[in-house]
Amino acid sequence: MIILRSLLFNLAFYLNLGVLLIGAFLALVLPRRGVLGMAKLWGRTSVWLLRVICGTKVEFRGLEKLPKGALIVAAKHQSTWETFALLRLFDDFTFIVKRELMWIPIFGWCMAKGRMIPVDRSAGSQALGAMTKRAREEIRTGRQLIIFPEGTRRAAFAEPRYKFGVAHLYAEIGVPCIPVALNSGLFWPRRKFLRLPGTIVVEFLPPIPPGLDSRTFLTKLQTSIESASARLLAEGRAARAKP
Repeated sequence: MIILRSLLFNLAFYLNLGVLLIGAFLALVLPRRGVLGMAKLWGRTSVWLLRVICGTKVEFRGLEKLPKGALIVAAKHQSTWETFALLRLFDDFTFIVKRELMWIPIFGWCMAKGRMIPVDRSAGSQALGAMTKRAREEIRTGRQLIIFPEGTRRAAFAEPRYKFGVAHLYAEIGVPCIPVALNSGLFWPRRKFLRLPGTIVVEFLPPIPPGLDSRTFLTKLQTSIESASARLLAEGRAARAKP
């Protein structure tokens, strides 16, 4: 039954994405927020499909901790799920994304229209400087910068591999950073098509105010995200084990 539901969901997910991309293409003539609105709709409909077809619910904790205005959102990255499910929670979000994603027809055009921030990973220190410049420009307009500090998806229970880029951005931009823990990898496993029933929990942790040195910040960020994510993974695994 899980295999059948997962298959049905994946078909519905990509069909939904295709339809919304057509809408997003038409929205390219609108101001930036038109494209962002389509992205938020993608997030809402995908979360709904996951709940209805696979029985995978979502619980957000700590939403009251979210500051208003410009901030860095540093989230654990265990699956594709958080790339769309977090969008509806932020008024004017932008992402740090791989430059190659901007080359995808329609999808990449929409990312450019939404003023996502591309990074060329092959450019080394030059890429960090260009990314910081763009991020500072977007933050000045009051946007919320969503970044995955490990740079790529890491399976549930995998050893963390935080990169220094998030600490550099924090030190250079000077806005609060809110750490985000989650357990999505239990229910949307990395590089697998299975979608498992249960409750994905996302927890927004106390914001880290600006002003720390970069290394102290990175240690604090990793400790808070990893300890909370370990707790959420344990909770999720215990709930799945119940008859």
